[in-house]
Amino acid sequence: MNAIEFNNVEKWYGNYHALKNINLNVKKGEIFVICGPSGSGKSTLIRTINQLEEVEQGHIHVLGRLPKKQNQGEVGMVFQHFNLFPHLTVLENLTLSPIRTLGLSKEEATDIALHFLAKVNIKDQADKYPSQLSGGQQQRVAIARSLCMKPSILLFDEPTSALDPETIKEVLDVMTDLAQDGITMMCVTHEMGFAKRVAHRVVFMDQGEIIEVGTPSEIFEHPQSPRTRAFLDQVLSH
Repeated sequence: MNAIEFNNVEKWYGNYHALKNINLNVKKGEIFVICGPSGSGKSTLIRTINQLEEVEQGHIHVLGRLPKKQNQGEVGMVFQHFNLFPHLTVLENLTLSPIRTLGLSKEEATDIALHFLAKVNIKDQADKYPSQLSGGQQQRVAIARSLCMKPSILLFDEPTSALDPETIKEVLDVMTDLAQDGITMMCVTHEMGFAKRVAHRVVFMDQGEIIEVGTPSEIFEHPQSPRTRAFLDQVLSH
């Protein structure tokens, strides 16, 4: 069964055609990486899945249903900027939604939060505030917060682009570990090494269109489109 299906999806911002006839399926348990130049529609595409962006034409099905019929918590999202509540501790950031949205007790939510903080190797920071953490630590907290809602699908929108180079690896390592757990992941990233190492499939986008979809070896070693080759030549030469 497909976890996510895009059928003839179109998106405009005024006269700007942001997504053009998107047809794409993501299988359950698949690690799917979206790459392409800035302004190609990558983030817009991923944000339509949980209705952060509305589409003008076409349909998106998530776990077999239209997104508006989803149960809360089925799709988690990790953003470029961590979006943590600065006045709450790490533990309070993680337990807020499970208590308010899922109706868990404080004790249940705390147990789950500590489990996922341990999973992202940051359990010892539970009582600190976000401002006391590095960028990499804050992003790992954001990942743990999404996991606390027990999502079937986890979306990442450029999760390392706001980080210093030395903290990127710690976040990618956590994402690599998550990829072994069978959760469906869809990730917008410029980290081509991560895509090569972890992805089941890679999609290359440009100017709102899907140009090419394939396995990492197909995309990186044998790209079919000149636009894909030009992009990879530019990215991999840096």
